[in-house]
Amino acid sequence: MATASLNSYLPWLDRQGRFSALRAAALALVVVPALILVWQAWTHQLGSKPWTRAVHDTGTEAMRLLLITLAVSPLRKILDWGKLIGVRRMLGLSALAYAAAHLMLYCIDLAFDWGLIVSEIIKRFYLTVGIVALTGLVALGVTSTDGMIRRMGTKNWQRLHNLVYLITGLSLLHFALQSKIDVTEPALMNGLFALLLVYRGLARWKIGFSTPVLVAAALATGLATAICETAWYALTTGVSAWMVFQANLDVVAYQDLAFLRPGHWVALTGLVVAGLHAWRAPAARQPRGRRAAVSPVADQPSS
Repeated sequence: MATASLNSYLPWLDRQGRFSALRAAALALVVVPALILVWQAWTHQLGSKPWTRAVHDTGTEAMRLLLITLAVSPLRKILDWGKLIGVRRMLGLSALAYAAAHLMLYCIDLAFDWGLIVSEIIKRFYLTVGIVALTGLVALGVTSTDGMIRRMGTKNWQRLHNLVYLITGLSLLHFALQSKIDVTEPALMNGLFALLLVYRGLARWKIGFSTPVLVAAALATGLATAICETAWYALTTGVSAWMVFQANLDVVAYQDLAFLRPGHWVALTGLVVAGLHAWRAPAARQPRGRRAAVSPVADQPSS
């Protein structure tokens, strides 16, 4: 009895208590970055300001996991991969854990001077936005259990958890504002978030996830990402907008992957998803009746 109870809490087992390679991979995805950070801290590889570096790294990892969590639902439909939904809660709670560590390390960096911490959060807009986003993540994390779904009711629970898109938007704003000059990674994450919103829109408007539609979504979102990155640099640094946008063409001129910009990566990500959909679609669309009709023939002994 005790063993069965313990097995229900092991993250690499599914709900039936069987080992799940998918869950094990998701567990590695969320644990390995933390182990790397601990190792870098232990071996003094975090530079002259280790606490500040740790604050930035945990915040970045929280953002990555939040986007991966949001990607679960659309990818489950696009790739016809139902089991993918089983790792969503683990990924979401891990994003919350990294975000909480992000705040805790920030407090450590300021030597737990609560007066200074509160005044910084109030005075600095990007910190205020970050605290609001973290508060929202805590609310989602606390209500993520099966018991809370039953208490709240499915509809109320879904309304609350739909706020994850607003929370993600606030988190990305916090990330971009604190990045100051180099917004390459924030631009990439915003572009990927936009791609996920496009997938959500396609599902909401009952537009089928066909390969041509997915390719068009990838290319359009990649272009939008490049335009938004151009606008950000032009408005915040005064650099010529055309020069910034032209940097997106350098990969063609120099044929070097080092010149790939966030817009390229967003488009490539979307194209990979479209390619995987095209690869899995034939098997997914095969009528069940046809498969059933083929099976008896296969079972017949050869003459």
